[in-house]
Amino acid sequence: MEAIPPVPPRILIVDDDDSVRDVISVLLREEGYNCVVASGAEMALDIASQEETPLVISDMKMPGKDGLWLLEQLRERYPDTSVIMLTGYGDTESAVDCLRRGAVDYLLKPPKLTDLIRAIERALAKRRIELARKRYQKKLERKVRDRTTELRNALRDIAHTYQSTLLALVAALDAREHETSDHSQRVVRYTSAVAERMGIKGQELEEIGRGALLHDIGKIGVPDAVLLKPGKLTPEEWQEMRKHPDIGFQMIQNIPFLATPAQIVLSHQERWDGQGYPRNLRGQEIHIGARIFAVADTLDAMTSDRPYRKGTTFANAIAEITRCAGTQFDREVVRAFLDIGEQALIKIKEDMHLRKLTLVQAEAQAQEAEATLARLTDDLDDIDQSIPGPGIPAPAPRGASPAAPTPPAPAVGTQPTANRPEQPVVLSVLAGGRQGNSRD
Repeated sequence: MEAIPPVPPRILIVDDDDSVRDVISVLLREEGYNCVVASGAEMALDIASQEETPLVISDMKMPGKDGLWLLEQLRERYPDTSVIMLTGYGDTESAVDCLRRGAVDYLLKPPKLTDLIRAIERALAKRRIELARKRYQKKLERKVRDRTTELRNALRDIAHTYQSTLLALVAALDAREHETSDHSQRVVRYTSAVAERMGIKGQELEEIGRGALLHDIGKIGVPDAVLLKPGKLTPEEWQEMRKHPDIGFQMIQNIPFLATPAQIVLSHQERWDGQGYPRNLRGQEIHIGARIFAVADTLDAMTSDRPYRKGTTFANAIAEITRCAGTQFDREVVRAFLDIGEQALIKIKEDMHLRKLTLVQAEAQAQEAEATLARLTDDLDDIDQSIPGPGIPAPAPRGASPAAPTPPAPAVGTQPTANRPEQPVVLSVLAGGRQGNSRD
């Protein structure tokens, strides 16, 4: 099979001189090029818009729109089209200007055939290289986008894994303190609500949320006898309890993405008036996340039930926090806290409780569905074993004495005996019924 010869490149020749235009087009056709002609710049632009034109050979000076105007229009509309300019003697300065504006070459009129062919080959070769570079660049950009998407997804998965790990760790700590179940999760929601009200967002908001989530992680190092003691703590026991901010800080300070949350963990028991612990920080010395957390933690502590007392109302807790603004709490934080409103704070707690109930119900339903499927599978296995094959007696029920020999099959037209299993029993179980199952 013979190879199909390549299609010759299309060359547009633009010149207001008919003789020059016709001579160039004839010579180039003899060299195997596909030539089209135009007598002016505007006509050339219309022809270029009809079909891809790799190369344009244009005269510089033409009535109406000149060659420079055509060059600028071609570079703007068809940047992949190469342009060779033809100029007369004494006009080389304009020709050099054309090169600065994007022409690939210029020739003096009338051009020699050999010079013209070499200029055309250089222009087309340069165009091929430029197109190949653009294709490579697009391919590279596409690969970069794909890799960036993959990296972004991987980072999101890692962040999700980190968050899940932190949640599991905090859930284990909350489970250890039975009276404070879900305390950390509620404090995160309250803290985030206040921070958002103060205009905090983005990564800073996420870091404050992590700090609130991990605030009590240091209690892992507090003995159970102190942590779970139902009554009041002795001065020595309080000394042990007050170590938990520093313990938590030491646990997570070397984890890069927890550097800021570690500062909140260390400072979450500090007070605005400097009477807190462990460093007796005062005012702005305390991290803003820790100042916000202090208000959220107090709200949750006062409105949650404990073994030694019942939780108070949100109204009472809000009044107490307002009273302590400027001493225990930052006034600006309290102002943002009050802007949220009592009903919105109550709704946060109710929404978390409802979400927890929904998750528990979903888990219970899933377990019930699995148990039902297992029972139905056992029923079908029992029925399959009880259906005899041709000429084979049905097996006796479990625990029953061996069955008597099966009597001969009844004659055609007679009714089945009561001792023989009937097909509708199988259908009823397959449809989800449990008739005839001795274990129900």
